[in-house]
Parts: sequence; C-alpha cells; structure tokens
Amino acid sequence: MGDIALFNVNGILFLLRWMHIFFGVVWIGLLYYFNFVQGSFFAETDAATKSNAIQKLVPRALWWFRWGAMWTIITGLSYLGIRAHMSGMELFQSSWGICIITGMVLGICMWFNVWFVIWPNQKIVIENATLTAQGKAAIPGAAEAGAKAGLASRHNVLFSIPLLFFMAGARHLPLAVSDTYNFKLLTILVGIIIIALEANALKGKTGPITSVKGVIHFGFALTLVLYVLMELMK
Repeated sequence: MGDIALFNVNGILFLLRWMHIFFGVVWIGLLYYFNFVQGSFFAETDAATKSNAIQKLVPRALWWFRWGAMWTIITGLSYLGIRAHMSGMELFQSSWGICIITGMVLGICMWFNVWFVIWPNQKIVIENATLTAQGKAAIPGAAEAGAKAGLASRHNVLFSIPLLFFMAGARHLPLAVSDTYNFKLLTILVGIIIIALEANALKGKTGPITSVKGVIHFGFALTLVLYVLMELMK
C-alpha cells in the first residue's frame, strides 16, 4: 500500500486539490451562468417564462451553486491547513503563499456572499414568484431582495477574476520575493481594497459593474492593481 501514490500525505494533498478544482468549477461556472446568461435571458423573456424559471430552474441551480461554494472552501482550507502543518507558517511568506492567500481571501468573501447574501435573498425572490403564480399577494420586499442578491453576485464575478489569476499564478507566475519584501504593507493595502469592495457588495451600488462588459473590465483592472502592488513591494 505504501507504494500507491494516493496512500500518503502527498496523495491526500492531491485529492484535496483535485476536489477543490472540481467544486470550484461547479461554483464559478454557475456564477458565470447566472451573470452572463440567465440575467440577460430574464431581461428579454416574457413574465410567465421568467416566473416559471424562477420557481423550477433557479432553485436547482442555486443548490449546486451554494454547495459548490461550500465544498470549494472546505477542500481549499483543508489543503492549506495540511500544507501549513507540514511546512510552517513561513510558507505564506513566499511567492506561492502571497498569491494563494490573496485568492483565499477573495474566495472567502465570495463564499460569504453566496451563503449570507445571495441565497437568503434569492429565497425571497423564489417564494415571491411562487406566491404570485398562485394568484396570491406579492412579497413587498421581493424586488429589493433581488437587487441585493444581484449586487453581491456581480461583486463575486468581480472577485473571481483576480482569484483565478492568483490561484494559477501561485505555481506559474512566481514573484521575486526576498528578505526585504514588505509583506506587512502589502497585507494592509490589499486588505483595504478587498474590504472596501466587499462593503460595497453588501451595502453599495453596482456602478461600473452593472453590465457584463463592465464587471469583466473592472475585474481585469482589479487584477492588474493587485498584481502591481505585489511587484512594488520588492
């Protein structure tokens, strides 16, 4: 058994990484479906079709969406926990660690938005569509709930672009990290940017990320800003 690659610590790490990627594809794929496909379709289709989709299609998609997010986070944190136990916390003061932690923080913000903003508000939207289809009174705050879910979802698309960049960059785009690298300043600056954007996701406006084109452009711009900051800390 000792000669089988999966039956050792590296094999466990591989399985966690593999499952992390699998659940991440499920999660991010549905995130892009909601924002790039479903939103435009709902804006153009008739009310009856939209109502039917909200009642029957959206709940199924949201189930895979939120549990994809949950298991992406669980497998990712498990992987990092084992790596930190094996190599020590100094692992995160490396090029790999900088990129991974940046992606992790963005991912946790996205997970939080899924479970505590998007899903609770989408439940109201779904219930409202069900009630009105039955000829009952609409829920007064349904439109506001939909707007809150949409705001958080747009920010998740925004966050996903640098997240994917730094997750891939951890292995394939190494930073020149030396003993003089300013980890503390980088942590402060990146933290301020992410906290400000997450605050806007919870209580702000969509602004330039209202459109699909806008959120993609803003996502690439955010990625560039974060990457430049990392390079400037040398």
